[in-house]
Amino acid sequence: MTTLILAAQAAQGGGGMGLLIMMIAVFAIMWFFMIRPQQKQQKKIREFQNSLAEGTSVVTGGGIYGTVKHIDIAANKVEIEIARGVVITVNRSSVYADANQQPRT
Repeated sequence: MTTLILAAQAAQGGGGMGLLIMMIAVFAIMWFFMIRPQQKQQKKIREFQNSLAEGTSVVTGGGIYGTVKHIDIAANKVEIEIARGVVITVNRSSVYADANQQPRT
């Protein structure tokens, strides 16, 4: 009888370890397929925002295409010409992409 109880307790103890390993595996999969690529994309966008120069064709977060006319680093603002004579001022962090690059399909 005691051997049956000991065997049952040993089986239950191993199940907890398997659950822990499974949870770690799920987290690792989420990290490599979801979190890590998103962090890489955010780093790429941040590098683009820091390398902005006047004359660069850009796309804002709202989908507005234009050309950078002036960058005010101290105020963190960018003036973008969206049509001839029409200039808007946006926050530098809302500029996301180079308009000349082809989107991936």
